[in-house]
Amino acid sequence: MRLNALELTDYRNIRTAYFEPGRELTVVCGENGQGKTNLLEAVWMLTGSKSFRGAKDAELVREGAQFAVVEGDVEAADGESRIRVAIASADSGKRGRTGKKNGVDYGRATNLAGAFTAVVFEPGHLSLVKGSPEGRRKFIDAALCQLYPGYLNVLRRYQRAMTQKNALLKQFERTPDARALLDVFDASMAEAGEEMMRRRAAYLAQLAPKAETMYDEISSGRETLHITYEATCEAGKLLDALHEARRRDIAAGFCTAGPHREDMGMTIDGRDAKSFASQGQKRSTVLSLKLAEAAVACDVLGEHPVMLLDDVLSELDEHRQDYLLSRIAGRQTIVTACDPGLFERTTGRVYRMSSGFLTGV
Repeated sequence: MRLNALELTDYRNIRTAYFEPGRELTVVCGENGQGKTNLLEAVWMLTGSKSFRGAKDAELVREGAQFAVVEGDVEAADGESRIRVAIASADSGKRGRTGKKNGVDYGRATNLAGAFTAVVFEPGHLSLVKGSPEGRRKFIDAALCQLYPGYLNVLRRYQRAMTQKNALLKQFERTPDARALLDVFDASMAEAGEEMMRRRAAYLAQLAPKAETMYDEISSGRETLHITYEATCEAGKLLDALHEARRRDIAAGFCTAGPHREDMGMTIDGRDAKSFASQGQKRSTVLSLKLAEAAVACDVLGEHPVMLLDDVLSELDEHRQDYLLSRIAGRQTIVTACDPGLFERTTGRVYRMSSGFLTGV
């Protein structure tokens, strides 16, 4: 997978920009707040996903503009294509992101999933170890949405049924036939949820050994990382688990069981990483996870995804920097950095971003 060129119009603080990354390493440097991450985020939008910074769609449109447009020429094993993502402002009268591929209207940008694949690593991902289970679930689900476009529809079906069930639980005593309705929502959640659990388990079965091996290499064999899938129940037993949780759900006023409560367990030398990992161990774990994510994508898709690294080298010591740079060698990687001197040991194309203006160096 490769990005050959990117054109931006009215994206965040970038009025217009043309970006032509190198075939391997490309560095975008500049001071904080100039638009480096905005450019990297725009590349990510070609995947059809939401902002990796959690921004609302309307926040991606430059102030005063009606739409932001991201267009990319991408190259994959099956040929070249042009992807276009348009994002509407809050006052445009339209909503959200829409996508086109080679001029064909795909409707929602999420329908572009699979046309362009990338793996992003940004400082916020360091919370994957000690942050909430929600962040780890999102990490798994985001990867699955790129690898298996149908997974997004499964995820949406589950979330829609859960939303309806939660609304019912909040007014359970005032709703006629409430228990019969709960049966309907539980059946819908179980159908979609079993597929979610199957996909998550299979994905972690691929990811875990790769991440564990990479951690072993980073730590020079001094420490051992172990990753597990903490499922809500055994496969095929989700409907039973939802029924068993009914009394608890009614008392709480929301769903207390299901894939939305799952987690990814991590231990280092047998100790819970969430509770005991040091800053260095945390950085090594997340670096291993992101590199393993890219490796699994390569196994599934038959080609390596584009790597997007947002100012992460400043978070890593020299040993981890060297390891990361060795693992991305020969693959297209776009990196942002305040200090381009971090890349003196490498060769690559360099751009500078200043006040939303992109220039070659």
